[in-house]
Amino acid sequence: MVNPNPRPYPTVSLYGVPFSRMDMKETVAYLTEAIESRRPHRVVTGNPIMLMAGLENPAFHRALATADLVVPDGSGVVWAARKVGQPVKERVAGFDLLHELLKEGEKRSWSVYLLGASAEIIDTAHAKLAEKYPGVRFVGHRDGYFSDREDGAVVSAVRAANPDLLFVARAMNNQEPWIAKYQEVLGVPVMMGVGGSFDVISGKLKRAPALFRKLGIEWFYRLLQEPSRFGRMLVLPRFAMKVLKDGEKVLKPTNP
Repeated sequence: MVNPNPRPYPTVSLYGVPFSRMDMKETVAYLTEAIESRRPHRVVTGNPIMLMAGLENPAFHRALATADLVVPDGSGVVWAARKVGQPVKERVAGFDLLHELLKEGEKRSWSVYLLGASAEIIDTAHAKLAEKYPGVRFVGHRDGYFSDREDGAVVSAVRAANPDLLFVARAMNNQEPWIAKYQEVLGVPVMMGVGGSFDVISGKLKRAPALFRKLGIEWFYRLLQEPSRFGRMLVLPRFAMKVLKDGEKVLKPTNP
């Protein structure tokens, strides 16, 4: 079958979502070229919870499948790709990718807009990132608690700031769809959903120790900090069972 959305890098399609098989270094180089050429790119940091949500919601699935780059953020995605015989080079965690891009931005004086989380958290995250990366131009930030009626004003503010990078942290059910909806009008070279990254950067939450990340159980450490996520985490064993049951069907395009 001909890939209807060919990409200039190797991918593995898991339930119709094309995950990049590039490692972190290659991913940063690819996005650096996108920024330098001013080509808008929508980046999704994909995980099993997103994939399962996409199987139940066609609109959400489209937001994932049509992204310009989907990196294998979740360890479950790395496992699934290996299970179907098309392994990715490594897990490319969104939190780490954010920092790697900011490191590159230090060298190139990139501009950045931060959007999402609560006002207190985004203010603190902005201050800490600005201190850590003084060579980056932070051209704007605001919280993610705005209604659909306020979308126009938020988009206008981002456009006026004209950043090279836009990092968005909102609830999963509207983070990716929101970026997809306004991708063209925003026109930012790299737009990326970063989930709970601002919570960690601000200090509200602690990131899992390296051992947890190495073992692929970072999700468990976060659950210890946020027990309310227990119901959401039950999706992970369901995903694993589905991959084992579906076998090669995991690789086939999905139109839920």
